Amino acid sequence: MALLGLVLVYVYRIAAGPTVFDRVLGVSGFGTNTTLVLVLTGAVYDRLDMFVDISLAYALLSFVGSLAAARYFERSGEHR
Repeated sequence: MALLGLVLVYVYRIAAGPTVFDRVLGVSGFGTNTTLVLVLTGAVYDRLDMFVDISLAYALLSFVGSLAAARYFERSGEHR
């Protein structure tokens, strides 16, 4: 239930963030939450080794994507 609550907070931050950087932060938090859901899914289905690998790959891609988006918007001067 707590993870669902966090999803709603992140979706609100993505939709209503006053700046682009708030939206990037929301997407990053959403990616972290997805990583946690993947690990918990692996624990439920007793396939933790596979789901941890998938979640690590997803977390790495989410991190690199957030950095790329933040750098792009910083260089372009867009703040809204």
